[in-house]
Amino acid sequence: MTTGQLMTFDEKLAIDMRCHDLREAGKMDEAMELAKTIPLSPALCALYKKRLGAQALLKSGWNLAEAEAKFGPDWLNR
Repeated sequence: MTTGQLMTFDEKLAIDMRCHDLREAGKMDEAMELAKTIPLSPALCALYKKRLGAQALLKSGWNLAEAEAKFGPDWLNR
């Protein structure tokens, strides 16, 4: 099972706006960590899995909840 949770468009937008504010304040690392809480698209997850490998994707810290919802709970091991 991957980490992260599904979000509504409004939740994603609110986080993205906070990330923007953090970047404007020069807090790049904090902005990146917050950005990772927004689910990556399933297509992007599949591409990263193919290019980087499942373990690297899992260790990256990105929210993989949308990919899990689309591909199933064991998608990284297939």
